[in-house]
Formats: sequence, structure tokens, C-alpha cells
Amino acid sequence: MKRRLTDQQIIGMIREQEAGLKTSEVCRKYGISDATFYKYKAKYGGMSVSDARRLRALEAENARLKRLLADAMLDNAALRDLTTKNF
Repeated sequence: MKRRLTDQQIIGMIREQEAGLKTSEVCRKYGISDATFYKYKAKYGGMSVSDARRLRALEAENARLKRLLADAMLDNAALRDLTTKNF
């Protein structure tokens, strides 16, 4: 079962580890692997909860804009194909 931790939980577990709790104990407590913990630490280390929420919002907006760009590029390619086939 794959579950997603909240930003607050991720930052809380990073702070627990930085406060002196062993990484393996933190991972066991939250039910994640060491690799997942270090991936979270690389991404969220040094952030506050509000920073993490802002990051997640920016990532969602970036994904939406990438989809819009891809759609526009497909439309341009389709129009270019139509104009070259007509002449």
C-alpha cells in the first residue's frame, strides 16, 4: 500500500532526525525506507511547512503549464502539417 505523507509529517520527521533520533528509528516510526527518508531530506531539508506547501503548489502549476505548452506545440505541428500537405 502506497501512502503519501503530508508536508507537516515529512518536515517533522526530518526535524526529529536532526534533533538526534536515529534515522532507522524515524523510518520505522513512519513506515518508510532509509532511501525514501534521504530523498525527502534532500527535497525538504531546511524548509518550513509553509515553504513546502508553496513548493508543492509551484510544482503543480509548473506541471499544468508544461501540459499547456505541449498542447500548443501539438496544435502548431498539426497546422504546419496541414499547410505543407495543401501546397
